[in-house]
Amino acid sequence: MSSRLTDGPRLRLLGRRGCHLCDEAREVVVAVAVEAGVAWDEVDVDTDGDLADEYGDRVPVVLLDGREHAYWRVDAERLRAALSGRRIW
Repeated sequence: MSSRLTDGPRLRLLGRRGCHLCDEAREVVVAVAVEAGVAWDEVDVDTDGDLADEYGDRVPVVLLDGREHAYWRVDAERLRAALSGRRIW
């Protein structure tokens, strides 16, 4: 995995422009990040060939602490639980 994905905020949204699922995921990530007081950022997979190869068919992808947490759909409660160290499924 690229160091680009492990450096930075706890939450990272991998997506692309024009992706309606990415827009929906962004809303969840922003709300949960603000609620939890954690930093987040977003990376367009189409700006990096390696990212596009690895994640392009699954966007949006949410990384938590550099590890894949979810793709396509983001469940807010599951994300909250993961941020607090709980596992709900």
